[in-house]
Amino acid sequence: MNTPSRFGITPGRVLAREYRVDRMLGAGYEGEVYLVTERLTGASRAAKLFFPERNERDKAAMHYARKLEGLRDCDIVIQYHHTQKLRLRGCDVTMLVSEFVEGVILDDLVNAYPGARMQPFEAMCVLRSIAAGLAPVHERREYHGDIHSGNILVRRRGVHYDVKLVDMYDHGRATKAHIVDDMCNVIRVFYDLLGGQKFYAKHPQVAKSICCGLKRTLIEQRYPTAWHLCRYLDSVQW
Repeated sequence: MNTPSRFGITPGRVLAREYRVDRMLGAGYEGEVYLVTERLTGASRAAKLFFPERNERDKAAMHYARKLEGLRDCDIVIQYHHTQKLRLRGCDVTMLVSEFVEGVILDDLVNAYPGARMQPFEAMCVLRSIAAGLAPVHERREYHGDIHSGNILVRRRGVHYDVKLVDMYDHGRATKAHIVDDMCNVIRVFYDLLGGQKFYAKHPQVAKSICCGLKRTLIEQRYPTAWHLCRYLDSVQW
Protein backbone atom coordinates (compact mmCIF):
# COMPACT_ATOMS: atom_id res chain seq x y z
CA MET A 1 0.00 0.00 0.00
CA ASN A 2 1.75 3.16 -1.23
CA THR A 3 -1.07 5.60 -0.46
CA PRO A 4 0.16 8.18 2.07
CA SER A 5 -1.77 8.42 5.31
CA ARG A 6 -3.94 11.51 5.57
CA PHE A 7 -3.55 11.24 9.32
CA GLY A 8 0.23 11.11 9.02
CA ILE A 9 0.42 7.63 10.53
CA THR A 10 3.53 5.56 9.80
CA PRO A 11 4.52 1.99 10.77
CA GLY A 12 5.72 1.74 14.36
CA ARG A 13 3.45 4.45 15.73
CA VAL A 14 1.43 3.54 18.81
CA LEU A 15 -2.27 4.39 18.88
CA ALA A 16 -4.17 4.86 22.13
CA ARG A 17 -1.16 3.40 23.98
CA GLU A 18 -2.43 -0.06 23.04
CA TYR A 19 -1.85 -0.70 19.33
CA ARG A 20 1.36 -0.59 17.31
CA VAL A 21 0.80 0.19 13.64
CA ASP A 22 2.28 -2.40 11.25
CA ARG A 23 1.03 -1.06 7.91
CA MET A 24 -1.87 0.55 6.12
CA LEU A 25 -4.32 -1.94 4.67
CA GLY A 26 -6.42 0.49 2.65
CA ALA A 27 -8.14 3.84 2.43
CA GLY A 28 -11.62 4.75 1.26
CA TYR A 29 -14.40 7.31 1.43
CA GLU A 30 -14.93 7.02 5.20
CA GLY A 31 -11.37 6.61 6.44
CA GLU A 32 -8.19 4.55 6.62
CA VAL A 33 -7.66 0.97 7.78
CA TYR A 34 -4.47 -0.33 9.41
CA LEU A 35 -3.04 -3.64 10.46
CA VAL A 36 -2.09 -3.14 14.10
CA THR A 37 -0.66 -5.32 16.87
CA GLU A 38 -2.17 -5.28 20.32
CA ARG A 39 0.84 -4.52 22.51
CA LEU A 40 -0.36 -6.47 25.54
CA THR A 41 -1.15 -9.74 23.75
CA GLY A 42 0.65 -9.54 20.39
CA ALA A 43 -2.65 -10.24 18.62
CA SER A 44 -3.19 -8.78 15.15
CA ARG A 45 -6.18 -6.49 14.69
CA ALA A 46 -7.62 -4.21 12.02
CA ALA A 47 -8.15 -0.58 13.02
CA LYS A 48 -10.40 1.70 10.98
CA LEU A 49 -9.88 5.42 11.56
CA PHE A 50 -12.80 7.53 10.38
CA PHE A 51 -12.28 10.89 8.69
CA PRO A 52 -14.03 13.40 11.00
CA GLU A 53 -15.93 15.07 8.16
CA ARG A 54 -17.32 11.65 7.12
CA ASN A 55 -18.31 10.78 10.67
CA GLU A 56 -20.31 13.68 12.06
CA ARG A 57 -21.56 12.96 15.59
CA ASP A 58 -20.04 9.48 15.17
CA LYS A 59 -22.96 8.47 12.98
CA ALA A 60 -20.89 6.43 10.48
CA ALA A 61 -18.79 4.69 13.15
CA MET A 62 -21.76 3.84 15.35
CA HIS A 63 -23.76 2.49 12.41
CA TYR A 64 -20.86 0.30 11.35
CA ALA A 65 -20.20 -0.97 14.87
CA ARG A 66 -23.85 -1.74 15.58
CA LYS A 67 -24.32 -3.52 12.28
CA LEU A 68 -21.20 -5.63 12.79
CA GLU A 69 -22.31 -6.49 16.33
CA GLY A 70 -25.84 -7.35 15.21
CA LEU A 71 -24.51 -9.68 12.50
CA ARG A 72 -21.76 -11.22 14.64
CA ASP A 73 -22.92 -14.78 13.94
CA CYS A 74 -22.81 -14.29 10.13
CA ASP A 75 -19.52 -15.75 8.92
CA ILE A 76 -19.12 -13.24 6.08
CA VAL A 77 -19.05 -10.34 8.55
CA ILE A 78 -15.81 -9.26 10.23
CA GLN A 79 -15.94 -9.59 14.02
CA TYR A 80 -16.21 -6.28 15.86
CA HIS A 81 -14.14 -5.69 19.03
CA HIS A 82 -14.57 -2.13 20.28
CA THR A 83 -14.45 1.58 19.43
CA GLN A 84 -12.44 4.36 21.03
CA LYS A 85 -11.37 7.98 20.53
CA LEU A 86 -7.98 9.30 19.44
CA ARG A 87 -6.53 12.76 19.05
CA LEU A 88 -4.76 13.11 15.69
CA ARG A 89 -3.54 16.35 14.12
CA GLY A 90 -5.68 18.40 16.44
CA CYS A 91 -8.89 16.49 15.71
CA ASP A 92 -10.92 13.91 17.61
CA VAL A 93 -10.87 10.72 15.54
CA THR A 94 -12.89 7.57 16.11
CA MET A 95 -11.05 4.25 15.78
CA LEU A 96 -13.01 1.02 15.29
CA VAL A 97 -11.04 -2.13 16.14
CA SER A 98 -12.04 -5.47 14.61
CA GLU A 99 -10.53 -8.85 13.80
CA PHE A 100 -7.80 -8.97 11.18
CA VAL A 101 -8.58 -11.46 8.42
CA GLU A 102 -5.88 -12.83 6.17
CA GLY A 103 -6.80 -12.65 2.51
CA VAL A 104 -6.65 -10.75 -0.74
CA ILE A 105 -8.98 -8.07 -2.03
CA LEU A 106 -10.95 -9.63 -4.88
CA ASP A 107 -9.90 -6.84 -7.26
CA ASP A 108 -6.23 -7.68 -6.68
CA LEU A 109 -6.82 -11.40 -7.03
CA VAL A 110 -8.56 -11.06 -10.40
CA ASN A 111 -5.99 -8.60 -11.73
CA ALA A 112 -3.33 -11.29 -11.28
CA TYR A 113 -5.15 -13.60 -13.71
CA PRO A 114 -4.33 -13.61 -17.46
CA GLY A 115 -6.45 -10.88 -19.01
CA ALA A 116 -7.62 -9.89 -15.51
CA ARG A 117 -10.56 -12.29 -15.67
CA MET A 118 -11.59 -15.67 -14.31
CA GLN A 119 -12.95 -18.62 -16.20
CA PRO A 120 -16.73 -19.06 -15.72
CA PHE A 121 -16.66 -22.08 -13.41
CA GLU A 122 -14.13 -20.50 -11.03
CA ALA A 123 -16.09 -17.24 -11.02
CA MET A 124 -19.21 -19.26 -10.17
CA CYS A 125 -17.38 -20.77 -7.19
CA VAL A 126 -16.52 -17.29 -5.91
CA LEU A 127 -20.10 -16.14 -6.51
CA ARG A 128 -21.48 -19.13 -4.59
CA SER A 129 -19.25 -18.29 -1.60
CA ILE A 130 -20.39 -14.67 -1.62
CA ALA A 131 -24.05 -15.64 -1.89
CA ALA A 132 -23.80 -18.25 0.88
CA GLY A 133 -22.15 -15.73 3.19
CA LEU A 134 -24.60 -12.94 2.39
CA ALA A 135 -27.70 -15.13 2.73
CA PRO A 136 -27.89 -15.01 6.59
CA VAL A 137 -27.51 -11.22 6.43
CA HIS A 138 -30.53 -10.94 4.12
CA GLU A 139 -32.42 -13.46 6.26
CA ARG A 140 -32.18 -10.92 9.09
CA ARG A 141 -33.58 -8.27 6.74
CA GLU A 142 -30.23 -6.49 6.73
CA TYR A 143 -28.02 -5.38 3.84
CA HIS A 144 -24.41 -4.50 3.05
CA GLY A 145 -25.01 -1.40 0.95
CA ASP A 146 -21.77 -1.18 -1.02
CA ILE A 147 -20.80 -4.56 -2.49
CA HIS A 148 -18.09 -4.44 -5.12
CA SER A 149 -14.87 -6.36 -5.75
CA GLY A 150 -12.85 -3.80 -3.77
CA ASN A 151 -14.94 -4.57 -0.65
CA ILE A 152 -14.62 -8.35 -0.82
CA LEU A 153 -11.77 -10.13 0.93
CA VAL A 154 -11.06 -13.67 -0.27
CA ARG A 155 -8.82 -16.54 0.73
CA ARG A 156 -8.60 -19.71 -1.31
CA ARG A 157 -8.86 -22.96 0.63
CA GLY A 158 -8.55 -25.98 -1.65
CA VAL A 159 -11.29 -25.61 -4.26
CA HIS A 160 -13.26 -23.29 -1.99
CA TYR A 161 -13.10 -19.56 -1.26
CA ASP A 162 -13.48 -18.07 2.19
CA VAL A 163 -15.09 -14.64 1.81
CA LYS A 164 -15.47 -11.60 4.03
CA LEU A 165 -17.30 -8.36 3.23
CA VAL A 166 -15.86 -5.08 4.49
CA ASP A 167 -17.03 -1.46 4.69
CA MET A 168 -20.79 -1.75 5.08
CA TYR A 169 -22.53 1.46 4.09
CA ASP A 170 -25.49 3.15 5.77
CA HIS A 171 -28.40 3.89 3.45
CA GLY A 172 -30.89 4.09 6.30
CA ARG A 173 -33.31 1.52 7.66
CA ALA A 174 -33.24 -1.73 5.70
CA THR A 175 -35.84 -2.09 2.95
CA LYS A 176 -36.53 -4.59 0.20
CA ALA A 177 -34.87 -2.18 -2.26
CA HIS A 178 -31.61 -2.30 -0.28
CA ILE A 179 -31.52 -6.09 -0.49
CA VAL A 180 -32.23 -5.94 -4.22
CA ASP A 181 -29.36 -3.44 -4.54
CA ASP A 182 -27.10 -5.98 -2.83
CA MET A 183 -28.16 -8.67 -5.28
CA CYS A 184 -27.62 -6.46 -8.32
CA ASN A 185 -24.16 -5.58 -7.01
CA VAL A 186 -23.30 -9.25 -6.38
CA ILE A 187 -24.29 -10.17 -9.94
CA ARG A 188 -22.25 -7.23 -11.22
CA VAL A 189 -19.23 -8.60 -9.33
CA PHE A 190 -19.67 -11.94 -11.14
CA TYR A 191 -20.05 -10.15 -14.49
CA ASP A 192 -16.82 -8.23 -13.85
CA LEU A 193 -14.96 -11.38 -12.74
CA LEU A 194 -15.63 -12.73 -16.23
CA GLY A 195 -14.14 -9.67 -17.89
CA GLY A 196 -17.20 -7.46 -18.26
CA GLN A 197 -18.82 -6.41 -21.50
CA LYS A 198 -15.75 -7.10 -23.64
CA PHE A 199 -16.06 -10.88 -23.15
CA TYR A 200 -19.76 -11.23 -22.37
CA ALA A 201 -20.82 -12.46 -25.82
CA LYS A 202 -18.36 -15.37 -25.61
CA HIS A 203 -19.57 -16.66 -22.24
CA PRO A 204 -21.44 -19.97 -22.00
CA GLN A 205 -25.19 -19.67 -21.66
CA VAL A 206 -25.09 -20.71 -18.00
CA ALA A 207 -22.97 -17.64 -17.18
CA LYS A 208 -25.31 -15.37 -19.13
CA SER A 209 -28.31 -16.86 -17.34
CA ILE A 210 -26.75 -15.90 -14.03
CA CYS A 211 -26.00 -12.34 -15.15
CA CYS A 212 -29.56 -11.69 -16.40
CA GLY A 213 -28.11 -9.05 -18.71
CA LEU A 214 -27.56 -6.97 -15.53
CA LYS A 215 -31.24 -6.03 -15.71
CA ARG A 216 -32.52 -5.11 -12.26
CA THR A 217 -36.06 -6.39 -12.83
CA LEU A 218 -34.80 -9.81 -13.95
CA ILE A 219 -32.29 -10.05 -11.11
CA GLU A 220 -34.98 -9.15 -8.55
CA GLN A 221 -37.37 -11.70 -10.04
CA ARG A 222 -34.83 -14.53 -10.06
CA TYR A 223 -32.81 -13.71 -6.93
CA PRO A 224 -34.82 -11.57 -4.47
CA THR A 225 -32.30 -12.55 -1.76
CA ALA A 226 -28.93 -14.27 -1.60
CA TRP A 227 -30.61 -17.55 -0.57
CA HIS A 228 -32.40 -17.61 -3.93
CA LEU A 229 -29.09 -17.17 -5.74
CA CYS A 230 -27.55 -20.04 -3.73
CA ARG A 231 -30.40 -22.34 -4.68
CA TYR A 232 -30.14 -21.33 -8.31
CA LEU A 233 -26.40 -21.98 -8.43
CA ASP A 234 -26.83 -25.36 -6.72
CA SER A 235 -29.39 -26.49 -9.30
CA VAL A 236 -28.14 -24.91 -12.53
CA GLN A 237 -27.19 -27.34 -15.31
CA TRP A 238 -23.52 -26.88 -16.22
